[in-house]
Formats: sequence, C-alpha cells, structure tokens
Amino acid sequence: MDNNEKYLSLRRQYPVFEYEAYHYSEEPDGLHLWFDFRMGDIEFHPTAVVERRPFLDFGTYIDDIVFNIGMVELVSYWKCACPPTVKVLCGSLSDTQLAFWRKLYWHGLGEFFYTNGIDASFDDYMHLNGYKTAGEQRGAWHKIQNTTKYLVPIGGGKDSVVTLELLRRAGRAVRPLIMNPRGATVECAAKAGFPIDEVLVIRRTIDPTLLDLNGETERDRTGANVHRYLNGHTPFSAMLAFYTHLASVLSGIPNVALSNESSANEPTVLVRDRSGANENKWDSVNHQYSKSLEFEDDFRAYCPSFNYFSFLRPLTELQIAMLFSRFTQYHDVFRSCNVGSKQDIWCGHCAKCLFAYIILSPFIAPERLNAIFGKSMLDDTTLEHEFMQLTGHAETKPFECVGTVSEVNAALSMAIERWYHDSRPALLKDYVVGTIPSADTIHTIAAIGNLIPDERQILQQACTEKTN
Repeated sequence: MDNNEKYLSLRRQYPVFEYEAYHYSEEPDGLHLWFDFRMGDIEFHPTAVVERRPFLDFGTYIDDIVFNIGMVELVSYWKCACPPTVKVLCGSLSDTQLAFWRKLYWHGLGEFFYTNGIDASFDDYMHLNGYKTAGEQRGAWHKIQNTTKYLVPIGGGKDSVVTLELLRRAGRAVRPLIMNPRGATVECAAKAGFPIDEVLVIRRTIDPTLLDLNGETERDRTGANVHRYLNGHTPFSAMLAFYTHLASVLSGIPNVALSNESSANEPTVLVRDRSGANENKWDSVNHQYSKSLEFEDDFRAYCPSFNYFSFLRPLTELQIAMLFSRFTQYHDVFRSCNVGSKQDIWCGHCAKCLFAYIILSPFIAPERLNAIFGKSMLDDTTLEHEFMQLTGHAETKPFECVGTVSEVNAALSMAIERWYHDSRPALLKDYVVGTIPSADTIHTIAAIGNLIPDERQILQQACTEKTN
C-alpha cells in the first residue's frame, strides 16, 4: 500500500499524542489496569486484568511497572495517525529510557512502515517527550529474590510446549502464563497438568474506539473507498515482555522463560535505509523484532530486576520441531495459525500453517501430519506463492513468525529423503533437494542467548537424545 500521503495528512491533523494517566486497583476478580491516552479529541482507554490466584500478591509495589506497560500499550494507538509528538504526562523518563522507547517503536513498527509504504525517518518519525526528575527514574525496580522457579508464557504453539516440557521434565518448578486464553493455550497447559486455576492469566482488552477507527473509510481522489486511518503490525512480544515483568513481581517468580528461537533474529526483508541518510545503505525489517536477541538484551538492561530470557534461543526451528515431535500428547491441541486463532483452528491457507507443516515434516509421518492439519499442505497448489516465499524464491519472507529460508529448505530435503522416495506432493514436484543437515548439526546447540549453564545443559541433553 502507498499510504505516505495519508501518513503526512494525519500527522498534520493530529500533531500530538498524550499519555495522560495510568491506573490500577485490586478488585474481587483480580488486579485491574487501565490507561488514558488522548489524540486531539479522540480518547483511548485500554484495559487489562490479572486474574486473582492464591499464588499472587497484589500488595506488591507495581506503580513503575504499570506506567511502563502504558508506554508499550500506547504504540498500538499512536500508529493509527502517527502524531509527530508524543507527550508523556504521567511519569519521568531518563535520556537512556527515552532512547530505549524510540528504538523499540522504530524497529517494532518497521513492518508497519514498510507495508504501508511510509517514508519515515528515525530522526523525525516521533519526538518523545517525557518529563525528567532529579530523583529515581521509572524502571529502577527492586530486584526479585532469586529462586529456581520459572514463568513460561504459553502461546499455544509448538515452541512454548517444548520450553514447558523440557523445564518440567528437568525438575524445574514451572508456572504457565497465558494472555487472553483461547482453546490451544488452555489445552496445552492442561496437557502439562495445569488446569486454568493454576495458570497465571492476564486478559488484555483493546479499546473499541481504536477498532472503530480501523473500520472507518472514506473516498479517495479516484473515488475508491479506503481506510481513513492507518493500521498494521505492532511489536506484540514487547508488550508481553512488560506484562511478564508485572507477572514476575506479583508471583515472586524471577525467571521468565520465553520460547523465541534463533531464527527470530533473521530479517523478514532487506529494504533501503528508511532514514534516508544514505540511499546506498540497506536496512532490515524484521516481523519478529521484539522476539530478537537484540530486543531481549535491550529489555534486560531496561528491566534488570528479573530474569527475562528465551530458553530456546540456542535452537533452530528444526531442533524445536524435532523435540516437539516427541510430545505426542500435544499434537492434536497445539495451534500456530494467526488467521484461525479465534476459531482455534488451522486455517490451512496461510504461510504460518504451511511453515508449521514443513518444519515438522521430517519428524512426523505424512499421514499423521495430514490428520493434524486437516489436509496435505504440500499438495495444495494455491499455496505456491507462500511456498516460494518460505523457500527463498520470492522478494520477501512472509510477514509471519516463521523460520529461516535455510531451515525450511533443510526440512523439505530431510522430508523428501525420509518419506517421498516414490512420489512427491504437488509443491515438491520440481523442488531441488539441498544439503541435508548432519547429525552433529541437529544435535549441537548454538552458543547464543542468556542461559545459565544448567539451562543450556537441559537443551543439549534433549537434542542428543535418540529420536524415533
């Protein structure tokens, strides 16, 4: 889309976005949070509830944490008109903290700028003003007492299942965390032995006003009906990170084990430098920026009072798929499809479904895989474009949380060698088999991430176990 003219027009119409206030209160059903944002005559009031559980202490100091949750929530509302100035009226931020937020918004909205055709520059896309005090800055929280307990966010896909199972089977005390429960997340927790009343649950609600703005249309100069406001991808995982900080403090559990793997660091697309500083310089857009190691390191520096890390960071998608294939009790309940998430189904028509099918294909027999997904994804020729994107024969990867091109091609080559000697599915008819990873490659984990030696040993042992 070419929305650059709309971007400039909306910025003139709405020159200022204000973060006016944040609130929280303990109610019978849990801890309620809500935020006050203003953009001209438009108000936004998003809310969230941390459900009451016996293992949570709502009397803990959380004021600074709630303020920062508001800082990450505001980007979803700012993007509808992209006001050039953001005024933070309810809290103090240091220069270092202001730099953290501008960097997060810039890279976290990279896909939004790219897919909307917006010609933005880092220097002037947003002027973030937060008043400063001589005293303690927001974010100087007291460190949580160290224990060996882990909070594990459950997204309903294969990755969080692997994290939960490996830590649990290694004897670690784990507590699942679910934001906005749905069928797959609840069922995955239940398969691990955690009914919903033993899960830390956060329910987050988008202000209906934003949804109304997203639906508003108008006639453009050609007479076509177009959306009046801007919309697009925001860094959801960054928002989750700040909510996990709140969950960590309320539960007294210092370790939050995410399930972001090494491929989250790979750009979705390379584009010319959006800053315009050098037209010969290339910059990247990463759909998974807020799952990347770069963001993880930045966030750990911003919130040093608890241990936020990705347990699966040293692993490839192939290794995660291999490990997940062992946990057969989850095969009928896990879901990784964004399109079908509300119906708790595999839609069977998107790049995310196709990628999940491909990455599991070397480790699960085709008949069983077809039963899980409802069809043979590799026989669906309507997915040829998505197949070309995933295998590196298109301009960009899909804007989805998918693995690297090399991982996809390795998985397909392994699957062909194992299952398709006599005949191939339709999408593989002309596929040229590439290099098949060696056993050492599959069994050796990378030396990256923020793991302690014991955690790294859990992964290494799991990867070297024999797989049927």
